[in-house]
Amino acid sequence: MPQPPAPRRTLGRPPRISREEVVTTARRIVDAEGVDRLTMRRLATEIGSTPMALYHHVRNKEELLVLLLDDYAARTLHRPELPAQPRERVVVAAAAIHEALAACPWIVEVLTADDLMSTSALWFVEQIVDGLVGCGLTPERAVHGYRTIWYYTAGEIVVRTTAARRRANDDRPAYRERVFADLDPSELPRLAQVAAHWAPLTAENTYLDGLRALVEGLLAAR
Repeated sequence: MPQPPAPRRTLGRPPRISREEVVTTARRIVDAEGVDRLTMRRLATEIGSTPMALYHHVRNKEELLVLLLDDYAARTLHRPELPAQPRERVVVAAAAIHEALAACPWIVEVLTADDLMSTSALWFVEQIVDGLVGCGLTPERAVHGYRTIWYYTAGEIVVRTTAARRRANDDRPAYRERVFADLDPSELPRLAQVAAHWAPLTAENTYLDGLRALVEGLLAAR
């Protein structure tokens, strides 16, 4: 018997979508392919809607990224128990930010490329600034101190994750390894001394050691 014709899709309004669906789908795209592949058109296609329908929930890609930042911060940034000593509060708050962002490097890419931030993360910024003030810095110097800590934190994550991505995509010896194998001890004696151990030494996680040294330096300069 002949098969009945497939039902025709009726034209009209696209199916109703929720903001939660928009954020969830956007997060899936950036987790799998990166921020550059996230566009309003791509997002609409994934949801099965139209770009115009998305504008009922987000005005543009920038607002969408802010929603993603807030969503990630709400899910992963857990407020730690803070020590009484203000210097240690700075370290603990900064380390909590580092731990959350290291697990999702695309967030750092967004935060360093644009003037965006998550309001959910401001509590951690407050603890760092307040801790620096509690150690004797003026509020203005404390803001500068926070900025320095943020640059160190974001830079450490970007460098480490970029290097890991490059190693994963290329199994050939790194250019640095070839250079260090041919160092002239008469010209670069210290580097030649540690050349064989350079890669494992620089791969060690020394973020906390560097953070404590940085905070010490900021407070010593007050």
